[in-house]
Amino acid sequence: MGETKRVTTVERVKEEGKDDGVHLRRRISLLPAVSFIIGTVVGSGIFIAPKGVLMNSGSVGLSLLVWALCGVLSTFGALCYAELGTSFKKSGGHYTYLLETLGPLPAFLRLWTEFIFIRPAVASYVSLAFGRYVVEPLYMPCPAPPALVKLVSILGVTFVVAVNCWSVLLASRTQVALTFIKLFALTLIIVPGIMALAKGQTENFRNAFDTESFTLTKLPLAFYSGLYAYGGWFYLNFVTEEVVNPNRNIPLAIILSMIIITVCYVLVNVAYYTMMTGDELLMSDAVAVTFASRALQSVASGVPILVSLSCLGALNGGFFGAPRMLFVGAREGHWPALFSMIHIRRKTPLPAVLLLYPLVIVMVARGEIFQLVNFASFSRWFFIALATLGLLVHRYRYPEHLRPFKVPLAVVVIFTVVCFCIVGMSLYSDPWITGGSCALTLSGIPVYYLTVKFSYVPAPWRTAFNYCSLQLQILLEVAQQEVQTY
Repeated sequence: MGETKRVTTVERVKEEGKDDGVHLRRRISLLPAVSFIIGTVVGSGIFIAPKGVLMNSGSVGLSLLVWALCGVLSTFGALCYAELGTSFKKSGGHYTYLLETLGPLPAFLRLWTEFIFIRPAVASYVSLAFGRYVVEPLYMPCPAPPALVKLVSILGVTFVVAVNCWSVLLASRTQVALTFIKLFALTLIIVPGIMALAKGQTENFRNAFDTESFTLTKLPLAFYSGLYAYGGWFYLNFVTEEVVNPNRNIPLAIILSMIIITVCYVLVNVAYYTMMTGDELLMSDAVAVTFASRALQSVASGVPILVSLSCLGALNGGFFGAPRMLFVGAREGHWPALFSMIHIRRKTPLPAVLLLYPLVIVMVARGEIFQLVNFASFSRWFFIALATLGLLVHRYRYPEHLRPFKVPLAVVVIFTVVCFCIVGMSLYSDPWITGGSCALTLSGIPVYYLTVKFSYVPAPWRTAFNYCSLQLQILLEVAQQEVQTY
């Protein structure tokens, strides 16, 4: 009697030509890719960060220069990541590039910091901005109740998590719709500001480079605020395995997006300063609302709604991209296997999305908005600098490696050096906040050696953890990826 041949799911997919295995689908074409980058970058930053940039740069003129330089620097970084994204076809962004170029320890530390505080801090910042822009107009000119702001923020986070757990396609379509809304919001700010400037309203630009309040040690913090507003240009690299024709669409989407964003950001800040003095901008917790009350009185009540939707888009983009890093890390064995699983019907990385939710809620309840930015920025930019350093190392070690998109060497070197300089100066400028961020980053080293490298986990703990993982797998209806997508 002949031996019965067992046909696996992967073999059946290949034989039948069907796409019915458990895996993440390639559904992100060029327009969703551009929308994904713009929608993630343009969020709360441009409506809140101007205060932080001006506070730490000391003058209107220098703050505009910081905004322009942050745009150029972010574009350089985005081009570097375009090369990385087309050289390594895996999703995961920073984690994957560090793993492929510098080894497992830096990659694990990036994964560790993403889960412990970078993603919760960034998501908390955006969600608090969402809550503030929803609630504050209802109480003007009085300050909004902090408890209500936090409650609305938590509701916003919950909505985004639900969308990303339900459907990748729904999350993608939501991002496209919110991107068009936020571009409309920026246009609504830029047009009246530029029109007023063209009519000669230039009083607030006189003595624009007054350096009386300028302090060199605070300049890195100004760049942190500006770079935070541009942050998100790397999120498309988190979902490389879901991008249609990544060799073409990743570089093209990044270039188009960064040109649009940089131009819009500089023009928005010019519009702000046309209608407000520097002191007035520093006194405002919701810059766009203050601007609208002066330049857009007939539609001023609608501007906070547009801004809040913009923040929601950035939050959605973050929760779409960041869980893919945890997903890939778990797939590589650097994170519990449960988080590399996909919902068998929804085809979403459900456990990885849900993992981030509790920490974000805790940080929303406790966090202070500007401290959150500075706290997360140190580790975030340190690892971005390491990733581009890894690009240089990989070019040197493997010159024959296929690179469909290659960035000029000078761009990579300039971006890497500037990032390391900003990270180093920030330790001097704000040693407590950035020092705490550095300490939390280094705390991942013993975790790596105890749980990944040598696996010094007591047998009873391992048994209990495996049992809990199995029960969660059954409860969440998730399974391991069955089809290789890279």
